Amino acid sequence: MDAAAILRTYWSSHDPVRREPDSGLINQTWIVGEPAWGVLQWVNPIFEPAIHRDIEAFTARLEEMGLATPRLLPTGKGESWAADATGCWRLMTYMPGRTLHRLASVEQAAAAGHLVGRFHAALEGWEYTIQAPRRHIHDTTFHMAELHGTRAEIQRHPLVEEAGTLGAEILHRWAEWDSEMPRDHRFSHGDLKISNLRFAVNSDTATSLIDLDTLGAMPISCEMGDAWRSWCNPAGEDDPDNVVFNLEFFEASARAWLAAAPSLSDNEKHSLVPGIERICLELAARFCADALRNTYFREDRERYPQCGAHNLQRARGQLSLARSARSMRSECEAIVSAG
Repeated sequence: MDAAAILRTYWSSHDPVRREPDSGLINQTWIVGEPAWGVLQWVNPIFEPAIHRDIEAFTARLEEMGLATPRLLPTGKGESWAADATGCWRLMTYMPGRTLHRLASVEQAAAAGHLVGRFHAALEGWEYTIQAPRRHIHDTTFHMAELHGTRAEIQRHPLVEEAGTLGAEILHRWAEWDSEMPRDHRFSHGDLKISNLRFAVNSDTATSLIDLDTLGAMPISCEMGDAWRSWCNPAGEDDPDNVVFNLEFFEASARAWLAAAPSLSDNEKHSLVPGIERICLELAARFCADALRNTYFREDRERYPQCGAHNLQRARGQLSLARSARSMRSECEAIVSAG
């Protein structure tokens, strides 16, 4: 992909573009300008172009409510995205700051919780109809069925035995998950891993949310379960032997989020902590299935030359995190109740 040619063709810009070293697992990203003023992305075809109508609506609402947010920049034809033979492209404003790939302090955890609470509060009471077709974002039952079907279907992969054993434990733990699937939905970001929050350069203030392809409506326990499985795991996704759910990070972020977020129903509040284990198991299932299919998550082939090995390591990490989060459920529930 020639990002510079795309930029010149669609936006008549000759500014330099540089590939983001960590370009994400799904889309591909380039930074535009020196100093940076834009973010150019090739959007994975799993996302319908209609997501850009939702991004435009959500970011307009956030800006109206006083939150810093990236905005889509129009093409030369005034459209929110462009298409070429490789797929869909977009250009958004660059959000200054730094990206963290894991939290290092309770101050950062509290800042993350505060920003996300403000995000949810800004969307409270807003009336909007989602335009993009619904995807299986945090549809845990669907992803468990996908894992079950993958184990039955794919029998000739070099990692089939390891993935099969790991997948069996994931499915077993999901069968033993003992909470209700909440029905209440709120407007959500949908992918609150810590690298999707921008932090100030010279402080631990969280300034904005990025990567908005998963904006939509979902149970708040899925939204925050995904946040906490990322924020409270300083070991990262590739180190299952050192995974521990960090209770201090959870307490700092949960208290800050609850203070800034809109009021929750009793059912929503009770669903928060079990949602952490649920999302850990869901992501473990997705990584495990893709270790055999290798059709979704991009792998680091320098560190993991064998196809599927990186995803299998990620699946082990999320399963370890699910175990750790489960062991701390009572402590986490006490924090939420006190908040």
